[in-house]
Amino acid sequence: MPEHETPTRQVLSPVAEQPHVSQSRTGFSNRVIAILAICGTVMTLQQTMILPVLPALPGLLGVSPSSASWLVTATLVTGAVVTPLIGRLADMFGKKRMILLTLVVVVAGSVMGGIVTALPALVVARILQGCGLALVPVAIATMRDVLPTARVPGGVSAMGASLAIGSAAGLPLAGILVNYLDWRGIFWVTAVSGVLLMAAVARIVPETSVRSRARFDYPGAFLLAGALTSLLLALSKGAQWGWPATTALVGAGGFLIALWVPLQLRSRSPLVDLRVAARPRVLLVNASSALIGFALFSNILVSIQLLQAPRAAGFGFELDILEAGLWMIPPTLVGVAMAPLAARAITRYGAWTTLLIATVEMAVVFVGRVYLSTGLWQVLVGAAAVGIGLSLAQAAIPILIMQSVPPSETASANGLSSLLRSIGTSTASATMAAVAAAWTAHTVHGVLPTFDAFAAMFWISAAATLAAACLVALATTMSDPEAK
Repeated sequence: MPEHETPTRQVLSPVAEQPHVSQSRTGFSNRVIAILAICGTVMTLQQTMILPVLPALPGLLGVSPSSASWLVTATLVTGAVVTPLIGRLADMFGKKRMILLTLVVVVAGSVMGGIVTALPALVVARILQGCGLALVPVAIATMRDVLPTARVPGGVSAMGASLAIGSAAGLPLAGILVNYLDWRGIFWVTAVSGVLLMAAVARIVPETSVRSRARFDYPGAFLLAGALTSLLLALSKGAQWGWPATTALVGAGGFLIALWVPLQLRSRSPLVDLRVAARPRVLLVNASSALIGFALFSNILVSIQLLQAPRAAGFGFELDILEAGLWMIPPTLVGVAMAPLAARAITRYGAWTTLLIATVEMAVVFVGRVYLSTGLWQVLVGAAAVGIGLSLAQAAIPILIMQSVPPSETASANGLSSLLRSIGTSTASATMAAVAAAWTAHTVHGVLPTFDAFAAMFWISAAATLAAACLVALATTMSDPEAK
Protein backbone atom coordinates (compact mmCIF):
# COMPACT_ATOMS: atom_id res chain seq x y z
CA MET A 1 0.00 0.00 0.00
CA PRO A 2 1.46 3.43 -0.86
CA GLU A 3 2.66 5.55 2.04
CA HIS A 4 0.01 8.22 1.53
CA GLU A 5 -2.90 5.77 1.72
CA THR A 6 -4.62 5.00 5.01
CA PRO A 7 -5.99 1.58 5.89
CA THR A 8 -9.57 2.93 5.79
CA ARG A 9 -9.36 3.90 2.13
CA GLN A 10 -11.92 1.76 0.30
CA VAL A 11 -10.79 2.24 -3.28
CA LEU A 12 -7.12 2.60 -4.09
CA SER A 13 -6.29 5.62 -6.18
CA PRO A 14 -5.51 4.67 -9.77
CA VAL A 15 -2.65 7.13 -9.80
CA ALA A 16 -0.70 4.78 -7.58
CA GLU A 17 -0.12 2.60 -10.62
CA GLN A 18 1.25 5.40 -12.80
CA PRO A 19 5.07 5.58 -12.81
CA HIS A 20 5.29 9.29 -13.63
CA VAL A 21 3.17 10.14 -10.57
CA SER A 22 5.44 8.31 -8.11
CA GLN A 23 8.29 10.72 -8.90
CA SER A 24 6.51 13.57 -7.15
CA ARG A 25 3.33 12.85 -5.22
CA THR A 26 3.15 16.40 -3.88
CA GLY A 27 3.75 18.01 -7.25
CA PHE A 28 1.16 15.76 -8.89
CA SER A 29 -1.48 16.57 -6.27
CA ASN A 30 -0.80 20.30 -6.52
CA ARG A 31 -1.17 20.25 -10.30
CA VAL A 32 -4.44 18.30 -10.20
CA ILE A 33 -5.89 20.59 -7.53
CA ALA A 34 -4.80 23.70 -9.41
CA ILE A 35 -6.26 22.60 -12.75
CA LEU A 36 -9.59 21.50 -11.29
CA ALA A 37 -9.84 24.65 -9.16
CA ILE A 38 -9.22 26.85 -12.22
CA CYS A 39 -12.00 24.94 -13.97
CA GLY A 40 -14.28 25.96 -11.12
CA THR A 41 -13.21 29.60 -11.42
CA VAL A 42 -13.87 29.74 -15.17
CA MET A 43 -17.26 28.04 -14.85
CA THR A 44 -18.26 30.58 -12.19
CA LEU A 45 -16.93 33.46 -14.30
CA GLN A 46 -19.15 32.57 -17.23
CA GLN A 47 -22.13 32.63 -14.86
CA THR A 48 -21.42 36.03 -13.27
CA MET A 49 -19.84 38.03 -16.11
CA ILE A 50 -23.19 38.43 -17.86
CA LEU A 51 -24.71 40.33 -14.91
CA PRO A 52 -23.07 43.77 -15.50
CA VAL A 53 -24.00 43.59 -19.20
CA LEU A 54 -27.65 42.73 -18.57
CA PRO A 55 -28.97 46.33 -18.20
CA ALA A 56 -27.45 47.30 -21.57
CA LEU A 57 -28.54 44.21 -23.51
CA PRO A 58 -32.14 45.36 -24.25
CA GLY A 59 -30.74 48.34 -26.15
CA LEU A 60 -27.96 46.35 -27.80
CA LEU A 61 -30.24 43.54 -28.96
CA GLY A 62 -33.46 45.47 -29.43
CA VAL A 63 -35.44 43.36 -26.92
CA SER A 64 -37.33 43.97 -23.69
CA PRO A 65 -35.59 43.71 -20.28
CA SER A 66 -37.66 40.63 -19.41
CA SER A 67 -36.54 38.93 -22.63
CA ALA A 68 -32.89 39.80 -21.97
CA SER A 69 -33.15 38.29 -18.47
CA TRP A 70 -33.43 34.86 -20.15
CA LEU A 71 -29.66 35.02 -20.64
CA VAL A 72 -29.33 34.59 -16.86
CA THR A 73 -32.30 32.30 -16.32
CA ALA A 74 -31.26 29.89 -19.08
CA THR A 75 -27.85 29.30 -17.48
CA LEU A 76 -29.16 28.81 -13.95
CA VAL A 77 -31.93 26.42 -14.99
CA THR A 78 -29.66 24.43 -17.30
CA GLY A 79 -26.97 24.13 -14.65
CA ALA A 80 -29.43 22.82 -12.09
CA VAL A 81 -31.01 20.34 -14.53
CA VAL A 82 -27.82 18.84 -15.98
CA THR A 83 -25.80 18.68 -12.74
CA PRO A 84 -27.33 15.41 -11.44
CA LEU A 85 -27.37 13.95 -14.96
CA ILE A 86 -23.70 14.66 -15.69
CA GLY A 87 -22.78 13.49 -12.19
CA ARG A 88 -24.41 10.14 -12.85
CA LEU A 89 -22.75 9.82 -16.26
CA ALA A 90 -19.39 10.62 -14.66
CA ASP A 91 -19.83 7.79 -12.15
CA MET A 92 -20.67 5.43 -15.01
CA PHE A 93 -18.30 6.40 -17.82
CA GLY A 94 -15.42 8.23 -16.15
CA LYS A 95 -15.06 11.59 -14.44
CA LYS A 96 -12.21 12.90 -16.58
CA ARG A 97 -14.17 12.02 -19.71
CA MET A 98 -17.21 13.99 -18.51
CA ILE A 99 -15.07 16.96 -17.46
CA LEU A 100 -13.61 17.13 -20.96
CA LEU A 101 -17.01 16.70 -22.60
CA THR A 102 -18.47 19.44 -20.41
CA LEU A 103 -15.63 21.79 -21.34
CA VAL A 104 -16.26 21.07 -25.05
CA VAL A 105 -19.92 22.03 -24.63
CA VAL A 106 -19.04 25.21 -22.72
CA VAL A 107 -16.49 26.26 -25.33
CA ALA A 108 -19.03 25.64 -28.10
CA GLY A 109 -21.58 27.80 -26.28
CA SER A 110 -19.01 30.52 -25.66
CA VAL A 111 -17.92 30.67 -29.30
CA MET A 112 -21.56 30.77 -30.35
CA GLY A 113 -22.26 33.62 -27.93
CA GLY A 114 -19.32 35.57 -29.32
CA ILE A 115 -20.60 35.31 -32.89
CA VAL A 116 -24.41 35.37 -32.99
CA THR A 117 -26.52 38.52 -32.76
CA ALA A 118 -30.12 37.31 -32.27
CA LEU A 119 -31.50 36.78 -28.76
CA PRO A 120 -32.76 33.19 -29.34
CA ALA A 121 -29.31 32.11 -30.48
CA LEU A 122 -27.72 33.85 -27.48
CA VAL A 123 -30.10 32.01 -25.16
CA VAL A 124 -29.00 28.71 -26.75
CA ALA A 125 -25.38 29.74 -26.21
CA ARG A 126 -26.10 30.44 -22.56
CA ILE A 127 -27.85 27.07 -22.22
CA LEU A 128 -24.69 25.37 -23.47
CA GLN A 129 -22.59 27.44 -21.07
CA GLY A 130 -24.90 26.46 -18.22
CA CYS A 131 -23.74 22.86 -18.56
CA GLY A 132 -20.43 24.02 -17.09
CA LEU A 133 -21.99 24.38 -13.65
CA ALA A 134 -22.11 20.58 -13.47
CA LEU A 135 -18.32 20.40 -13.69
CA VAL A 136 -17.71 21.40 -10.06
CA PRO A 137 -19.19 18.35 -8.28
CA VAL A 138 -17.53 16.05 -10.82
CA ALA A 139 -14.18 17.75 -10.17
CA ILE A 140 -14.63 17.28 -6.42
CA ALA A 141 -15.43 13.60 -6.93
CA THR A 142 -12.31 13.29 -9.09
CA MET A 143 -10.22 14.58 -6.19
CA ARG A 144 -11.54 11.79 -3.99
CA ASP A 145 -10.48 9.20 -6.53
CA VAL A 146 -7.05 10.43 -7.61
CA LEU A 147 -5.59 12.34 -4.65
CA PRO A 148 -4.02 10.92 -1.52
CA THR A 149 -6.60 10.81 1.27
CA ALA A 150 -4.85 13.51 3.30
CA ARG A 151 -4.95 15.96 0.38
CA VAL A 152 -8.69 15.68 -0.34
CA PRO A 153 -9.86 18.29 2.25
CA GLY A 154 -7.33 20.78 0.89
CA GLY A 155 -8.44 20.10 -2.66
CA VAL A 156 -12.10 20.57 -1.81
CA SER A 157 -11.28 23.79 0.05
CA ALA A 158 -9.36 25.06 -2.97
CA MET A 159 -12.38 24.32 -5.15
CA GLY A 160 -14.56 26.37 -2.82
CA ALA A 161 -12.06 29.22 -2.96
CA SER A 162 -12.00 29.05 -6.75
CA LEU A 163 -15.77 29.53 -6.87
CA ALA A 164 -15.44 32.60 -4.65
CA ILE A 165 -12.72 34.00 -6.92
CA GLY A 166 -14.90 33.47 -9.98
CA SER A 167 -17.87 35.18 -8.33
CA ALA A 168 -15.82 38.19 -7.26
CA ALA A 169 -13.74 38.58 -10.41
CA GLY A 170 -16.70 38.25 -12.78
CA LEU A 171 -18.22 41.64 -11.98
CA PRO A 172 -15.14 43.90 -12.35
CA LEU A 173 -13.76 41.87 -15.27
CA ALA A 174 -17.04 42.25 -17.13
CA GLY A 175 -17.06 45.96 -16.28
CA ILE A 176 -13.60 46.38 -17.79
CA LEU A 177 -14.57 44.47 -20.93
CA VAL A 178 -17.76 46.49 -21.35
CA ASN A 179 -16.07 49.84 -20.72
CA TYR A 180 -12.99 49.32 -22.88
CA LEU A 181 -13.77 46.46 -25.30
CA ASP A 182 -16.78 44.87 -26.97
CA TRP A 183 -19.33 43.26 -24.61
CA ARG A 184 -18.95 39.97 -26.50
CA GLY A 185 -15.56 39.66 -24.84
CA ILE A 186 -17.37 38.01 -21.91
CA PHE A 187 -17.96 35.01 -24.19
CA TRP A 188 -14.48 34.93 -25.72
CA VAL A 189 -12.79 34.93 -22.30
CA THR A 190 -14.61 31.70 -21.45
CA ALA A 191 -13.96 30.20 -24.89
CA VAL A 192 -10.19 30.74 -24.76
CA SER A 193 -9.97 29.66 -21.11
CA GLY A 194 -11.98 26.53 -21.85
CA VAL A 195 -9.67 25.46 -24.68
CA LEU A 196 -6.62 25.89 -22.46
CA LEU A 197 -8.28 23.94 -19.66
CA MET A 198 -9.16 21.07 -21.99
CA ALA A 199 -5.50 20.71 -22.88
CA ALA A 200 -4.46 20.89 -19.21
CA VAL A 201 -7.06 18.36 -18.03
CA ALA A 202 -6.21 15.95 -20.84
CA ARG A 203 -2.52 16.08 -19.93
CA ILE A 204 -2.50 16.30 -16.13
CA VAL A 205 -5.70 14.86 -14.63
CA PRO A 206 -5.79 11.04 -14.67
CA GLU A 207 -8.93 9.04 -15.33
CA THR A 208 -10.26 7.13 -12.35
CA SER A 209 -10.96 3.42 -12.39
CA VAL A 210 -13.88 3.83 -9.97
CA ARG A 211 -17.05 3.08 -11.95
CA SER A 212 -20.71 2.38 -11.38
CA ARG A 213 -21.85 -0.66 -13.38
CA ALA A 214 -25.45 0.57 -13.52
CA ARG A 215 -27.34 1.58 -16.66
CA PHE A 216 -28.33 5.17 -17.22
CA ASP A 217 -31.89 5.87 -16.11
CA TYR A 218 -33.39 7.69 -19.12
CA PRO A 219 -37.01 7.85 -17.84
CA GLY A 220 -35.77 9.17 -14.51
CA ALA A 221 -33.59 11.75 -16.26
CA PHE A 222 -36.49 13.07 -18.37
CA LEU A 223 -38.86 13.29 -15.40
CA LEU A 224 -36.28 15.00 -13.18
CA ALA A 225 -35.32 17.46 -15.92
CA GLY A 226 -38.96 18.39 -16.46
CA ALA A 227 -39.64 18.78 -12.75
CA LEU A 228 -36.58 20.94 -12.10
CA THR A 229 -37.24 23.12 -15.14
CA SER A 230 -40.81 23.77 -14.00
CA LEU A 231 -39.89 24.53 -10.40
CA LEU A 232 -36.89 26.73 -11.21
CA LEU A 233 -38.84 28.71 -13.82
CA ALA A 234 -41.49 29.30 -11.17
CA LEU A 235 -38.81 30.65 -8.82
CA SER A 236 -36.96 32.79 -11.36
CA LYS A 237 -39.84 34.01 -13.55
CA GLY A 238 -42.79 33.87 -11.17
CA ALA A 239 -42.67 37.59 -10.39
CA GLN A 240 -42.85 38.46 -14.12
CA TRP A 241 -45.39 35.84 -15.20
CA GLY A 242 -47.85 36.22 -12.32
CA TRP A 243 -49.60 33.75 -10.05
CA PRO A 244 -51.54 31.68 -12.62
CA ALA A 245 -48.40 30.72 -14.56
CA THR A 246 -46.39 30.25 -11.37
CA THR A 247 -49.06 27.99 -9.85
CA ALA A 248 -49.20 25.93 -13.05
CA LEU A 249 -45.41 25.50 -13.08
CA VAL A 250 -45.27 24.49 -9.43
CA GLY A 251 -48.12 22.05 -9.97
CA ALA A 252 -46.41 20.52 -13.01
CA GLY A 253 -43.12 20.24 -11.13
CA GLY A 254 -44.81 18.62 -8.15
CA PHE A 255 -46.65 16.15 -10.38
CA LEU A 256 -43.43 15.12 -12.16
CA ILE A 257 -41.62 14.69 -8.83
CA ALA A 258 -44.51 12.50 -7.63
CA LEU A 259 -43.93 10.29 -10.68
CA TRP A 260 -40.14 10.38 -10.38
CA VAL A 261 -39.79 9.29 -6.74
CA PRO A 262 -41.50 5.85 -7.02
CA LEU A 263 -39.72 5.29 -10.33
CA GLN A 264 -36.37 5.81 -8.59
CA LEU A 265 -37.33 3.52 -5.72
CA ARG A 266 -38.31 0.70 -8.11
CA SER A 267 -35.37 1.09 -10.49
CA ARG A 268 -32.35 -1.20 -10.22
CA SER A 269 -30.20 1.61 -11.64
CA PRO A 270 -31.75 4.85 -10.34
CA LEU A 271 -30.51 8.24 -11.47
CA VAL A 272 -30.40 9.24 -7.80
CA ASP A 273 -30.22 6.53 -5.16
CA LEU A 274 -32.99 7.88 -2.93
CA ARG A 275 -32.34 5.24 -0.29
CA VAL A 276 -28.81 6.55 0.16
CA ALA A 277 -30.02 10.16 -0.09
CA ALA A 278 -32.65 9.42 2.58
CA ARG A 279 -30.09 8.27 5.14
CA PRO A 280 -30.57 10.68 8.03
CA ARG A 281 -27.12 12.23 7.94
CA VAL A 282 -27.05 12.53 4.13
CA LEU A 283 -30.53 14.05 4.15
CA LEU A 284 -29.58 16.59 6.82
CA VAL A 285 -26.37 17.68 5.13
CA ASN A 286 -28.20 18.12 1.81
CA ALA A 287 -30.90 20.20 3.49
CA SER A 288 -28.12 22.29 5.05
CA SER A 289 -26.57 22.70 1.60
CA ALA A 290 -29.80 24.25 0.27
CA LEU A 291 -29.99 26.67 3.21
CA ILE A 292 -26.33 27.63 2.84
CA GLY A 293 -26.91 28.20 -0.89
CA PHE A 294 -29.57 30.74 0.10
CA ALA A 295 -27.09 32.48 2.42
CA LEU A 296 -24.33 32.47 -0.19
CA PHE A 297 -26.38 34.25 -2.86
CA SER A 298 -28.04 36.55 -0.36
CA ASN A 299 -24.66 37.73 0.91
CA ILE A 300 -23.43 38.63 -2.59
CA LEU A 301 -26.72 40.04 -3.86
CA VAL A 302 -27.49 42.28 -0.88
CA SER A 303 -23.92 43.53 -0.55
CA ILE A 304 -23.72 44.51 -4.22
CA GLN A 305 -27.12 46.22 -4.11
CA LEU A 306 -26.17 48.17 -0.97
CA LEU A 307 -23.02 49.41 -2.67
CA GLN A 308 -24.94 50.48 -5.79
CA ALA A 309 -28.00 51.95 -4.06
CA PRO A 310 -28.31 55.75 -4.59
CA ARG A 311 -27.78 58.00 -1.61
CA ALA A 312 -31.21 59.50 -2.28
CA ALA A 313 -32.72 56.32 -0.86
CA GLY A 314 -31.31 57.29 2.55
CA PHE A 315 -28.60 54.64 2.46
CA GLY A 316 -26.29 53.14 -0.13
CA PHE A 317 -23.08 54.42 -1.68
CA GLU A 318 -24.06 55.05 -5.32
CA LEU A 319 -21.21 53.07 -6.86
CA ASP A 320 -21.30 51.89 -10.47
CA ILE A 321 -21.03 48.18 -11.26
CA LEU A 322 -17.26 48.29 -11.82
CA GLU A 323 -16.60 50.15 -8.57
CA ALA A 324 -18.93 47.87 -6.61
CA GLY A 325 -17.27 44.80 -8.12
CA LEU A 326 -13.81 46.07 -7.22
CA TRP A 327 -14.86 46.81 -3.63
CA MET A 328 -16.20 43.26 -3.32
CA ILE A 329 -12.83 41.72 -4.16
CA PRO A 330 -11.26 42.21 -0.66
CA PRO A 331 -14.14 40.45 1.16
CA THR A 332 -13.86 37.60 -1.33
CA LEU A 333 -10.12 37.31 -0.79
CA VAL A 334 -10.80 36.79 2.92
CA GLY A 335 -12.86 33.73 2.01
CA VAL A 336 -10.12 32.53 -0.33
CA ALA A 337 -7.53 32.90 2.42
CA MET A 338 -9.72 30.69 4.60
CA ALA A 339 -9.38 27.72 2.23
CA PRO A 340 -6.22 26.21 3.78
CA LEU A 341 -7.56 26.95 7.28
CA ALA A 342 -10.79 25.18 6.36
CA ALA A 343 -8.83 22.11 5.31
CA ARG A 344 -6.91 22.14 8.59
CA ALA A 345 -10.11 22.55 10.60
CA ILE A 346 -11.70 19.56 8.86
CA THR A 347 -8.60 17.44 9.44
CA ARG A 348 -8.31 18.41 13.11
CA TYR A 349 -11.92 18.78 14.29
CA GLY A 350 -13.87 16.86 11.68
CA ALA A 351 -16.22 18.02 8.93
CA TRP A 352 -19.36 17.99 11.10
CA THR A 353 -17.85 20.25 13.76
CA THR A 354 -16.45 22.56 11.08
CA LEU A 355 -19.85 22.85 9.40
CA LEU A 356 -21.57 23.52 12.73
CA ILE A 357 -19.11 26.32 13.54
CA ALA A 358 -19.60 27.78 10.04
CA THR A 359 -23.38 27.87 10.21
CA VAL A 360 -23.49 29.40 13.69
CA GLU A 361 -20.93 32.03 12.70
CA MET A 362 -22.94 33.01 9.62
CA ALA A 363 -26.19 33.28 11.60
CA VAL A 364 -24.54 35.63 14.11
CA VAL A 365 -22.97 37.76 11.37
CA PHE A 366 -26.22 38.12 9.42
CA VAL A 367 -27.93 39.43 12.56
CA GLY A 368 -25.05 41.88 13.03
CA ARG A 369 -25.43 43.10 9.45
CA VAL A 370 -28.97 44.26 10.21
CA TYR A 371 -27.53 46.91 12.52
CA LEU A 372 -24.06 47.43 11.00
CA SER A 373 -24.54 48.30 7.33
CA THR A 374 -24.48 52.10 7.34
CA GLY A 375 -20.80 52.59 6.53
CA LEU A 376 -18.86 51.29 3.54
CA TRP A 377 -16.41 49.49 5.80
CA GLN A 378 -19.31 47.83 7.65
CA VAL A 379 -20.78 46.43 4.44
CA LEU A 380 -17.39 45.08 3.37
CA VAL A 381 -16.51 43.61 6.77
CA GLY A 382 -19.97 42.03 7.02
CA ALA A 383 -19.64 40.44 3.58
CA ALA A 384 -16.16 39.16 4.47
CA ALA A 385 -17.33 37.73 7.79
CA VAL A 386 -20.11 35.78 6.09
CA GLY A 387 -17.54 34.65 3.52
CA ILE A 388 -15.47 33.07 6.29
CA GLY A 389 -18.36 30.84 7.28
CA LEU A 390 -19.19 30.08 3.65
CA SER A 391 -15.60 29.00 3.00
CA LEU A 392 -15.73 26.56 5.92
CA ALA A 393 -19.15 25.25 4.88
CA GLN A 394 -18.29 24.77 1.21
CA ALA A 395 -15.23 22.75 2.21
CA ALA A 396 -17.07 20.61 4.76
CA ILE A 397 -20.22 19.67 2.82
CA PRO A 398 -18.55 17.71 -0.04
CA ILE A 399 -16.37 15.89 2.49
CA LEU A 400 -19.46 14.84 4.45
CA ILE A 401 -21.18 13.67 1.26
CA MET A 402 -18.16 11.63 0.20
CA GLN A 403 -17.91 10.06 3.66
CA SER A 404 -21.54 8.97 3.46
CA VAL A 405 -21.88 7.41 -0.02
CA PRO A 406 -20.14 4.57 -1.89
CA PRO A 407 -17.15 5.62 -4.03
CA SER A 408 -19.01 4.66 -7.22
CA GLU A 409 -21.71 7.28 -6.46
CA THR A 410 -19.51 10.19 -5.43
CA ALA A 411 -20.11 12.41 -8.47
CA SER A 412 -23.89 11.92 -8.57
CA ALA A 413 -24.17 12.45 -4.79
CA ASN A 414 -22.17 15.66 -4.96
CA GLY A 415 -24.26 16.64 -7.98
CA LEU A 416 -27.44 16.28 -5.92
CA SER A 417 -25.92 18.42 -3.16
CA SER A 418 -24.95 21.07 -5.73
CA LEU A 419 -28.45 20.94 -7.19
CA LEU A 420 -29.99 21.65 -3.80
CA ARG A 421 -27.55 24.50 -3.28
CA SER A 422 -28.61 25.91 -6.66
CA ILE A 423 -32.24 25.74 -5.59
CA GLY A 424 -31.22 27.67 -2.48
CA THR A 425 -29.58 30.40 -4.56
CA SER A 426 -32.60 30.63 -6.87
CA THR A 427 -34.85 30.94 -3.82
CA ALA A 428 -32.67 33.77 -2.51
CA SER A 429 -33.04 35.67 -5.77
CA ALA A 430 -36.83 35.24 -5.76
CA THR A 431 -37.01 36.23 -2.08
CA MET A 432 -34.97 39.38 -2.73
CA ALA A 433 -37.35 40.37 -5.51
CA ALA A 434 -40.33 39.83 -3.21
CA VAL A 435 -38.99 41.83 -0.26
CA ALA A 436 -37.75 44.60 -2.57
CA ALA A 437 -41.31 44.96 -3.86
CA ALA A 438 -42.76 44.89 -0.34
CA TRP A 439 -40.65 47.73 1.11
CA THR A 440 -40.33 50.65 -1.32
CA ALA A 441 -40.00 54.44 -1.27
CA HIS A 442 -40.49 57.14 -3.91
CA THR A 443 -37.26 59.07 -4.62
CA VAL A 444 -35.83 61.27 -7.36
CA HIS A 445 -34.48 58.04 -8.85
CA GLY A 446 -37.95 56.50 -8.93
CA VAL A 447 -39.39 53.79 -6.71
CA LEU A 448 -36.57 52.09 -4.80
CA PRO A 449 -36.43 49.42 -2.08
CA THR A 450 -35.89 50.80 1.41
CA PHE A 451 -33.29 49.54 3.85
CA ASP A 452 -36.02 47.51 5.54
CA ALA A 453 -35.99 45.23 2.48
CA PHE A 454 -32.28 44.54 2.91
CA ALA A 455 -32.68 44.12 6.66
CA ALA A 456 -35.41 41.56 5.98
CA MET A 457 -33.02 39.62 3.76
CA PHE A 458 -30.42 39.63 6.53
CA TRP A 459 -32.99 38.33 9.03
CA ILE A 460 -34.17 35.62 6.62
CA SER A 461 -30.55 34.62 5.91
CA ALA A 462 -29.84 34.48 9.65
CA ALA A 463 -32.84 32.21 10.12
CA ALA A 464 -31.72 29.99 7.21
CA THR A 465 -28.19 29.55 8.55
CA LEU A 466 -29.48 29.01 12.10
CA ALA A 467 -31.81 26.31 10.76
CA ALA A 468 -28.80 24.75 9.00
CA ALA A 469 -26.90 24.82 12.30
CA CYS A 470 -29.78 23.01 14.02
CA LEU A 471 -29.81 20.34 11.29
CA VAL A 472 -26.05 19.85 11.59
CA ALA A 473 -26.27 19.64 15.40
CA LEU A 474 -29.01 17.03 15.04
CA ALA A 475 -26.91 15.04 12.59
CA THR A 476 -23.96 14.92 15.00
CA THR A 477 -26.16 13.08 17.50
CA MET A 478 -26.96 10.35 14.97
CA SER A 479 -24.99 7.31 13.98
CA ASP A 480 -24.89 6.21 10.33
CA PRO A 481 -23.82 2.56 10.27
CA GLU A 482 -24.49 2.31 6.53
CA ALA A 483 -22.09 5.10 5.59
CA LYS A 484 -19.23 3.99 3.40
